[in-house]
Amino acid sequence: MAEFELKKYDEVPIGAVLTGGATPELNKTGDWRSERPIFDEDKCIQCLQCWAYCPDASFQIEDEQVLGIDYDHCKGCGICASICPVDAITMVPEGEVADNE
Repeated sequence: MAEFELKKYDEVPIGAVLTGGATPELNKTGDWRSERPIFDEDKCIQCLQCWAYCPDASFQIEDEQVLGIDYDHCKGCGICASICPVDAITMVPEGEVADNE
């Protein structure tokens, strides 16, 4: 894991692009979730709307293809499931699925 040097607000260069407080390297926030999105690869049409609307950047994308969901950071808001035009993402109660799904 990369080392990060935390800076005070007045030490950051003007115009710098900073990572958010819930960045993958700093905080795993997925345990806040009460529901988990389940991605159905067979239904997915690769429109990438889930990725575009996800407030936590929890969709794993490679070569413009959804590979899966980063459950370490997904907070279970359900935006991805509500925006999916083909119902390739469903929300299920957190305790009802194994961690590897």
